[in-house]
Amino acid sequence: MSLEHVLNARSVAVVGASKVPTKRGYQTIRTLLDEGYEGAIYPVNPKESRIMGLACHTAVSKIPGDVDVALIATPARTVPAILEDCGKKGVKGAVILATGFGETGATGKALENRVLEAAGSNHIRLIGPNTSGMMNLKDNLNLVGLKDSPRGDIALLTQSGNMALTLITEAKLKSRKGFTYYVGVGNEADIRFHEYLEFFRNDPDTRAILMYVEGMRDGRKFLQTAYKTTEKKPVVLLKSGRSSTGKRSAGSHTGALAGMSRVAKGAFERAGIIVIENSDELFPAAESLSSLPPIRNNRIAILADGGGHATIAADTLTDLGVQIPELEKKTQDKLRAILPGGAAVRNPIDVAGGTDDNPAIFADCARIILNDPNVGGLLIVGLFGGYGIRFAASLAMMEEDAAHQMGKMVRRYKKAIVVHSLYNSEKPHSLDLLRYYDIPVFGSLDVACKSIGVLAQYGRYLKGYHAKTNFVFNWGAKAKPDGRKIIDTVYRQGRTALLEPEAKRLLGLHGAAVTRDVLAGTAQEAADAAAVMGGKVALKIASPDILHKSDAKGVLLNLSGKEKVKKAFREIIKNARTFKADARIEGVLVCPMVQTGVEVIIGTKIDDQFGPVIMYGLGGVMVEILKDVSFRVLPITRLTARMMIEDTKSHPILDGVRGDTPHDKKALINLLLTCSEIIEAYPQIEEMDLNPVIVHHEGLSVVDARILLKPSGDAEKGGPAA
Repeated sequence: MSLEHVLNARSVAVVGASKVPTKRGYQTIRTLLDEGYEGAIYPVNPKESRIMGLACHTAVSKIPGDVDVALIATPARTVPAILEDCGKKGVKGAVILATGFGETGATGKALENRVLEAAGSNHIRLIGPNTSGMMNLKDNLNLVGLKDSPRGDIALLTQSGNMALTLITEAKLKSRKGFTYYVGVGNEADIRFHEYLEFFRNDPDTRAILMYVEGMRDGRKFLQTAYKTTEKKPVVLLKSGRSSTGKRSAGSHTGALAGMSRVAKGAFERAGIIVIENSDELFPAAESLSSLPPIRNNRIAILADGGGHATIAADTLTDLGVQIPELEKKTQDKLRAILPGGAAVRNPIDVAGGTDDNPAIFADCARIILNDPNVGGLLIVGLFGGYGIRFAASLAMMEEDAAHQMGKMVRRYKKAIVVHSLYNSEKPHSLDLLRYYDIPVFGSLDVACKSIGVLAQYGRYLKGYHAKTNFVFNWGAKAKPDGRKIIDTVYRQGRTALLEPEAKRLLGLHGAAVTRDVLAGTAQEAADAAAVMGGKVALKIASPDILHKSDAKGVLLNLSGKEKVKKAFREIIKNARTFKADARIEGVLVCPMVQTGVEVIIGTKIDDQFGPVIMYGLGGVMVEILKDVSFRVLPITRLTARMMIEDTKSHPILDGVRGDTPHDKKALINLLLTCSEIIEAYPQIEEMDLNPVIVHHEGLSVVDARILLKPSGDAEKGGPAA
């Protein structure tokens, strides 16, 4: 069912209506009346006849008119029965304020399930439970009770009432911007984040979406929806908390390394979402993105009235990945013509006192700079807005005139202007005028830099939008018949871990360069296999119960000669028995030693919120110590594979150091794409670790491979999280 009847409700029942001013059942009705909500308001309380002049009803089902949404402000235990009663009336949605549901443990989860059952059987969509409420500020539909919330063009989604209050207060005190909607998502028991996102994407009055997220029930669906949304509207998000994803699969390197913050940040950014890490930058970023055009060439000019601020801004923007281009010669010449001889005009531009007696020159400089084709946006830093305070009151009118001019420039040139002012807290009229023209003004230089930086980040994303993935899998389409047979055999034998020969055979079916290994059941078989291979070999324990072979001293390298191989075989078997007496031992794997190269790791796992993800990084036994890895949500493209490699600190090693020949990054990219293909082909796979992969000057070798399957009951298409 559409959220239209819930978020744009034309009639509201307040269950738990009250005459006590501290109760939500009072505050909501009072706010609806005071703010001029034009829909029908129905207080529900069997103990009262009238509340604030409105007739009170004993139950929702007794209300004479239609009811779109019910605000339920009663204890958690009462909610299932109330929803059953709402169902008799045909209520479309309910906002459940109470706590005491899934967030409190098993008992609360059972109650939440009863709530969902009652809502589902009666076709009622739920906001919450454990929510602060919902506001449609366009229609004065305020089910939060927070008065005088600023109206504007930003939709707000949070899982924290306090964060919502912080953002709404910040908008009211520091900005001319406001909100179209606010939704406290709460436990996300029914309506999910992606459904709200889709609604706001299609809302003509919403220009940007601002989110505070602690956790998601369906992260992959959210990414798929975000991918479609960010093409049309910017989405700004602050993610807090970490998941327990890695704990479930501590038996693999990938599971141990996959923290929620790393996976989520990369996934969100790949969907075009602007991820904010500092809470004081959250609203300013949304304000800028909802007010100004994106900067599509990633080039920003800095106009300052002091060298210190200009240098700090240049450093900060560079750290944010923004280019500070040198201005064209004719642009520099025009600036020199109106500024003192000591002015710096290359970029950053320092007026060197040229505005002290006439701050309107800021507007003249801005016009010249924005005409430069190298410039996509302009950051003004320093004293603007304070000349009338700092020097002479007569200068205030010049600043106001400059503000008018700069406001018109944004519309004329379709280029962003963001202003940092030391006098922002003084609230001079010139800065209010800038905000009137939707030019954001900030007292913090760091926040100002971040705010124009996100315009460049969003512009970079839009420029390459069609090269991005839509996060959709075509499950099983590229599976090989022999690959299916391998997985079926593992399940039939009651296992969920492929033996290394099975894992390598599966990889080889999809074109991966795996080593040609032989599984030996006796010391003699191992010696014979080594002799056929020629050269030096490695021996590795083959056991579904020993995932980390090195921990069990189950790997011996650089062996040659039959007697040494036999001795090594017996030693490995003994070590395995010592490590785990009841381990199932299939034999010892005899592997040819491969040529030297750079050791890397590639791994995949199922993230609780986003489904299959892939990891790349520096490999070998040091991977969990150095943790030089990058993550992406699957599937990936060739460009994404290359960026995964470049995101690691160690990636220059592949280019060759101290005159060494470069290693084969193309082969590595192809292997990453092969791993993506395998996960899409076989939804039964829970985790995959290739560690190490040796990248040579030409080609590569998958030396060790581990594949874990989902329990057979969870092996349906895509698995529970995908």
